[in-house]
Amino acid sequence: MTIPFLDLRAGYVELKSEIDAAVARALDSGHYILGPEVEAFETEFARYAGAGQCIGVGNGLDALILSLRALDIGPGDEVIVPSHTFVATWLAVAAVGARIVPVEPDAGTMNIDVTRLAQALTPATRAIIPVHLYGQPADLGPILALARAHGLRVIEDAAQAHGARYRGRPIGAHGDLVCWSFYPGKNLGAFGDGGAVTTDDAVLAERLRALHNYGSSRKYVNDEQGLNSRLDPIQAAILRVKLRHLAEWNDRRRAIARFYLDGLAGSGVTLPTVPDWCDPVWHLFVVQDEGRDALQARLASLGIGSLIHYPIPPHRQKAFAELGFAPGDLPIAERLARTVLSLPMGPQLSLDDAGRIVDAILRR
Repeated sequence: MTIPFLDLRAGYVELKSEIDAAVARALDSGHYILGPEVEAFETEFARYAGAGQCIGVGNGLDALILSLRALDIGPGDEVIVPSHTFVATWLAVAAVGARIVPVEPDAGTMNIDVTRLAQALTPATRAIIPVHLYGQPADLGPILALARAHGLRVIEDAAQAHGARYRGRPIGAHGDLVCWSFYPGKNLGAFGDGGAVTTDDAVLAERLRALHNYGSSRKYVNDEQGLNSRLDPIQAAILRVKLRHLAEWNDRRRAIARFYLDGLAGSGVTLPTVPDWCDPVWHLFVVQDEGRDALQARLASLGIGSLIHYPIPPHRQKAFAELGFAPGDLPIAERLARTVLSLPMGPQLSLDDAGRIVDAILRR
């Protein structure tokens, strides 16, 4: 593609000298599991996210699974999740044996519709997992109020929201636990898999530190059956470098998003709705269009990359066939799967290239 959907190599080239030095430092340290690089990143990322604690883990899915386990959620419990999300949100609930209860999104923000939450509650409900989808915070105020009123836990899926703010406060510790992915394409991305959990709850943090390390708080002493899910020190060293540049890179994304929002107004595509109480970081810029497939093909013919997030909603995946959902059961999620298209977005995308993308859509 002349304009790729995301150019990961360009991000490396921009920070090459800093990243190479960080990797060399990590290799030279002799600490290849946990150790000072991981500890330093945990401290720095907790501060960035406005949280008291950060626990580095192997990936974003593990962050969700470990968080559910830390809250003793399992068989017999119900967990509310968005119907429109990446499949990992659902996989985590299934992994602990709890029942998945999907709630439809608001069609404009594409985040979970908080007006539908109360009707999803049952005596078995234990937790809500709001997803800050595409880098835009979910409406946490009503979610947290409902959770407090019913004694529920809130686990935020912030895999796409590094640096986002809700009512002026960084995403990172609004709920009981906040789960992060550092997959390479994220706003804060490693050069492999990585993840973390942030929280203000020191007791939960202590349990997570054991759970992600074989259930061991002291070497060879296993208090419970945990996982081997530890952030790699080399990835931690890389993330420390990229964290220093994250605010600037997010500002570049915001500039591109503003350009798209202005340039595509009246174009016929449905643009994302941004409430005035949130400050998104535009992990993705997702439009909706009834002629999505034709639009994607036109962009491709002009050398412009795009992706669909996500073409098959979780309830229609074979992996969840046993849940018994039929076509039409979650119509908003299904309509989004037919109409969403993610345009190129990233800190290395130039405004000139963004202009070519806007022009291609206007001239279709």
